[in-house]
Amino acid sequence: MTELASPGQLRASLLRWSLFLAPLLLLLGTLSGMMSGSGGNNYWFAGLEKPAIYPPPATFGIVWTILYLLMGTALAMVVTARGAPGRSLAIAVFVVQFLLNLAWSPVFFGMQLLVPGFYLLLAIDVAVLLTVVLFYRVRPLAAWLLVPYLAWVLFAAVLNWQFVQANPEEAAGAEVALAS
Repeated sequence: MTELASPGQLRASLLRWSLFLAPLLLLLGTLSGMMSGSGGNNYWFAGLEKPAIYPPPATFGIVWTILYLLMGTALAMVVTARGAPGRSLAIAVFVVQFLLNLAWSPVFFGMQLLVPGFYLLLAIDVAVLLTVVLFYRVRPLAAWLLVPYLAWVLFAAVLNWQFVQANPEEAAGAEVALAS
C-alpha cells in the first residue's frame, strides 16, 4: 500500500495512543509514589521542617495527575509522528527522563535521602529540558505540553533544596548512613 494515512486515520491513531499512554504514565507515577510511601502519611516526611514555599499537600496529587496526562498526550503525539526526523531519539530521551522521574519518590521518600533526591531532580530537570527540545523538533505542540512539567520539576528542585536547608541534621544523617 503506497497511500498516506488520511487525516481521520491520523487523528484516530493519536487518540488511541493517547488513551493508552496517558493512563499508563499516570498509573506508573502513582505506583512509584505509593510503593515508596510518598506524601503526608509518611512519618519521616511528616517530621521534616517544611519550607515556606511548600504548597498544600493536596496540590501534589492534582498537579501530578495533570502532568502525567499531559506527558502521555505529548508522548502519543511524538509516537504517532512516524517518519519524523529525530522521533526515535525524542522517544528514547523521554523514556530516560521518565525513569528518572519514577526513581525520585523511592530515593526521597523511600530511602529518605534529601541530598541525592536533589541531585536526581537536577538530572530530571536537564533530561526534561532536553526532551522538550527534542519533542519540539518532532511536534512543537508536544513540546509545549511538557512546559508545565518542566516548570514543576524546576520548582521541585528548589523545594527539595529548601528541604535540605531546613533539615540539615536529617540531610547529613542520611548521607552518613548511606556512606557506611
